[in-house]
Amino acid sequence: FFEIGHLDKLKSWLSWSWTYICAVWFAMVLTMIYVLRSPLKLQDTLTSASVFLNTLTPKFYVALTGTSSLISGLILIFEWWYFRKYGTSFIEQVSVSHLRPLLGGVESSTTTGLFSSVNGEAEPRPSVSECKVWRNPLNLFRGAEYSRYTWVTGKEPLTYYDMNLSAQDHQTFFTGDTQQIKAEDTVMQKAWRERNPQARIRAAYQAIEMNHECAAAYVLLAEEEATTITEAERLFKQALRSGKREQRVQDPVTTGKDINLLVYIKRRLAMCARKLGRIKEAVKMMRDLMKEFPLLGMLNIHENLLEALLELQAYADVQAVLAKYDDISLPKSATICYTSALLKARAVSEKFSPEAASRRGLSTAEMNAVEAIHRAVEFNPHVPKYLLEMKSLILPPEHILKRGDSEAVAYAFFHLQHWKRAEGALNLLHCTWEGTFRIIPYPLEKGHLFYPYPGCTETADRELLPTFHEVSVYPKKELPFFILFTAGLCSFTAMLAMLTHQFPELMGVFVKAFFSTLFTPLGFFADKMESFMPSSFWHQLTRI
Repeated sequence: FFEIGHLDKLKSWLSWSWTYICAVWFAMVLTMIYVLRSPLKLQDTLTSASVFLNTLTPKFYVALTGTSSLISGLILIFEWWYFRKYGTSFIEQVSVSHLRPLLGGVESSTTTGLFSSVNGEAEPRPSVSECKVWRNPLNLFRGAEYSRYTWVTGKEPLTYYDMNLSAQDHQTFFTGDTQQIKAEDTVMQKAWRERNPQARIRAAYQAIEMNHECAAAYVLLAEEEATTITEAERLFKQALRSGKREQRVQDPVTTGKDINLLVYIKRRLAMCARKLGRIKEAVKMMRDLMKEFPLLGMLNIHENLLEALLELQAYADVQAVLAKYDDISLPKSATICYTSALLKARAVSEKFSPEAASRRGLSTAEMNAVEAIHRAVEFNPHVPKYLLEMKSLILPPEHILKRGDSEAVAYAFFHLQHWKRAEGALNLLHCTWEGTFRIIPYPLEKGHLFYPYPGCTETADRELLPTFHEVSVYPKKELPFFILFTAGLCSFTAMLAMLTHQFPELMGVFVKAFFSTLFTPLGFFADKMESFMPSSFWHQLTRI
């Protein structure tokens, strides 16, 4: 330990002194150049260079500055495009990735190190799951909803990355647990991987021809081929019957994937009932599913239940569900945090007035509502702009990133109507949500009630959301230095080119005056060096 401590001190001393050593070395180089100016014939070189520059016509300077402006403008355009697409500067990224190791720098390793918790103590931050992509609990039906959007607008609401994740989910849930894969299961495995929807549908019919009780094939047809929710519900009921019959004839040891399939089918049937207006039936199906399979909490069926209960305006039941799932030991979501804020805001929002609150102060109930809103906004700061309709909504993706823009789109798409139904709730949100950012000094370094906001959400959201949607970025990124620098350089050189073309003589006088002023301190320093050192000393140095 003693040797390690001394080694660290030595390294810190060397890194501290390196700056000053470089400065001394630079000063010595300048001094040697000045001393050796006669043997190196620097004066003659400078004289010949000045004569050559004086013979150049103003057209040369116009071409020089114009070319510089054009090149810097092209760099500016590329840098701006790269920043808009990837959120960083290309020159800065290359400098950090390639030049820093050559200069002896190291990458910062604090991103996965110790972070401050709410009580101020250092604790390890989980870096693996902070940008994990989750299945959207309320994802729409491809054939009955996503395809309709494509027919009307001609735009694809789902990205290939999102659909590929869904294919992996289906393979894992429906065909990944069998020890002896059947022929129809092999066909369905290929069907989920097909990129073309028609190829997937043809593969599903092929699997049904092999086995009329292939539940996974009916699931695919319900998701992709059905053009209405009623038709999708009919196919899901057929899949449920086939799945139950298949489960009865199989050995109980090999029914793991059948259980996953049945849970998926029952959940989608409940969602069909919810979309067709049979909300109480949907709530009962969801409650039964949660009682029958309590260990499948990762499917987040309670979020479907919360949305259905809010539609029924059964706020007491919503509070009971939140009491179970809004626990400090359980993972949070925008649905949990914002539903909790909605219930507390609903209790005070009808009579809330910003002017009255500023005069008399906030009551206890109003303070609780504001704190709940601040908590929700800290968890996902993208949601309020969609709820307040400051940003346009799109169809939610099939997968979401918690605390990201994709989760905000998915939450607001289904829950905006519930906030509008609570009178004054959106007004309270509008008055208080921006106050959250005054509580958090800098979200990427230190959180308040949650871990610091992850910095990888923008990249993942760009993969999940379609290209026609403008991804919400938090915290707002400032323009990189190199974009500002190239913009200034382009503008400055373009102005010089224009002025040189219009006023060549005046610009010549200005340039000469500028350089004479620039080199005046160097001349003053040289004169002082001549007067300070004896001439014989300089003569001996030049001879050496």
